[in-house]
Amino acid sequence: MSPKRPPRPLTLRDVSEAAGVSEMTVSRVLRNRGDVSAATREKVLTAARTLGYVPNKIAGGLASQRVNLVAVIIPSLSNMVFPEVLGGISAELDDTDLQPVVGVTNYSPSREDQVLYDMLSWRPTGVILAGLEHSKAARAMLDNAAIPVVEIMDVDGDPIDTAVGISHRRAGRDMAEEILAAGYRRIGFIGTHMPEDHRARKRLAGFEERLAEAGVSLAAREYYQGGSSLQKGRELTQRILAREPDLDFLYYSNDMIGAGGLLWSMEQGYDIPGKLGLAGFNGVELLDGLPMRLATTDARRVDIGKRAARIVAGKEPAPEDGTIALTPTFLPGDTIRQRGK
Repeated sequence: MSPKRPPRPLTLRDVSEAAGVSEMTVSRVLRNRGDVSAATREKVLTAARTLGYVPNKIAGGLASQRVNLVAVIIPSLSNMVFPEVLGGISAELDDTDLQPVVGVTNYSPSREDQVLYDMLSWRPTGVILAGLEHSKAARAMLDNAAIPVVEIMDVDGDPIDTAVGISHRRAGRDMAEEILAAGYRRIGFIGTHMPEDHRARKRLAGFEERLAEAGVSLAAREYYQGGSSLQKGRELTQRILAREPDLDFLYYSNDMIGAGGLLWSMEQGYDIPGKLGLAGFNGVELLDGLPMRLATTDARRVDIGKRAARIVAGKEPAPEDGTIALTPTFLPGDTIRQRGK
């Protein structure tokens, strides 16, 4: 576990002592005011980054030095997963005086650093952010924020304060177990190649781990860059099956590309789920409108948002071990054979 966070936020004095200069000099550097040498400026900025110091933009006379805002930092708004998380957060904050303010990182660690820095400078009441993997600068800022910090969507790692989510490694293992139990053995994977999508990477690791225990390895895989779409699902499904026509199952890293793959496979006349099974991940509402319902995993998105908001709002205490692990739920749909069939 991470060391316990300090009981107070960092001050100018902390930075001045670390940099070996006066508080006035630190103030000038951070406000980009006054005549300060380049060497001194770099010394101050390095000390501030190392400590995780974030300036306070609230007017000095505000007694609480906090505003009734909750910083919510997510990687994407185009991904249909995160609006559902935001809905859970908003629903749980509705009867409080807290308001969520959203920042988007586009899966970029440097962008996350900047968004976090800007949001913390306004001294929010709490922070809710996606994922457990952050830069050293981001972790330093969060360690020293002295407010509730809830990392969401994932529990496979060491939280800064509290983590609320599912184990993606377990979700991958559980899906592999269902596929194996249904008798499939020539299995392909189609998913994102984005290096910062840590949760997709953990799911695939758990998936392959369980396959290996059964003496099965992935027969083929296809990766794509950027966002997910039905068209990418169609194209990649066509590509992988043209290369490996004897595959009997395709596991997709999310429901959007899985839905595209399902539509293409149906158009080509594949026997689903008899000769070809398919499964995605997330359990999004998109699946309700498909001719066949794609097998998937319910990632508990709304519940995650609600539990995170409850902790930030003080409606429930943070767990002593720092983790609230919700259970990913397998949804068989129509695209996987019944076990043993």
